[in-house]
Amino acid sequence: MFDFLEGYDLLGAFWVTVQLTVYSAIGSLIWGTLLAAMRVSPVPLMRGFGTAYVNIVRNIPLTVIIVFTSLGLFQTLGVSMGAKDFTTINFRLAVLGLIAYTAAFVCEAVRSGINTVPVGQVEAARAIGLDFPQVLRLIVLPQAFRSVVGPLANVLIALTKNTTVAAAIGVGEAALLMREMIENEAQLILISVIFAVGFICLTLPTGLVLGWLSKKVAVKR
Repeated sequence: MFDFLEGYDLLGAFWVTVQLTVYSAIGSLIWGTLLAAMRVSPVPLMRGFGTAYVNIVRNIPLTVIIVFTSLGLFQTLGVSMGAKDFTTINFRLAVLGLIAYTAAFVCEAVRSGINTVPVGQVEAARAIGLDFPQVLRLIVLPQAFRSVVGPLANVLIALTKNTTVAAAIGVGEAALLMREMIENEAQLILISVIFAVGFICLTLPTGLVLGWLSKKVAVKR
């Protein structure tokens, strides 16, 4: 029944999906946290930039962003992300596009966590002489992250599924292999089931582990 899988690097394709997810998740968490800090910053210019970025990027289809990284950044502006071969260039551009898009959702999740921190704690920190970056780093963000593990898990699961869009610029992840197999093999239903199970195996443990973690680290009010 599964003889048609010979000649296809199924595990390799899903490994590329995992790499896309991990690198994009790390970058999105960093950039999204910075955006959240901008959105609650006392500096109007930074607040305006953070708000504009989130509102604009969230309303652009991910496919448009991914295609722009290839057609706009690489082919038009010559941005190669420090790579020389097309495979590596497309992979890094896909990661960049996924970070740019997912960071907007991470930002809103982190900002919701920031809003749960009691104002009295912030005022007390200011009263003892801490500046805004110190208050954010020492008081606000540690509590904010503990309260948004669940929402961030949802963002991570969505990111894992969104990596399929990288096939639009030729990144050899699971969706690209699935399309190739459907074109070459007369096993549409079986191929679809295999890849559906593969993504379930990636996302279900993530949701379960992070759901358990969110209960363990939740801030007791």
